[in-house]
Amino acid sequence: PRNMTMTRTATADIVAKYRRHAKDTGNSSVQIALITDRIKSISEHLKGAKKDYTSQRGLLKLVGQRRRLLGYVKRTDLPEYNKLLKQLELRK
Repeated sequence: PRNMTMTRTATADIVAKYRRHAKDTGNSSVQIALITDRIKSISEHLKGAKKDYTSQRGLLKLVGQRRRLLGYVKRTDLPEYNKLLKQLELRK
């Protein structure tokens, strides 16, 4: 079976890029970036495994979770929201 989980180094790189201070691991920007990476990974997997409905459901749940987090960031910090969209190449 294919391994669709992220490695610790990949996670650490994403956290380092989007965090606001040294011990910041859970702000919305970091969460959105991590979810986006997982979405890309699962999307690639589903291109070759069209009948993997469990992964498909997980993908849809992640997309919904990211959507809710993006809505929160948009309401609370519009400049950060716009920066995130540009950095993650969402909504072109």
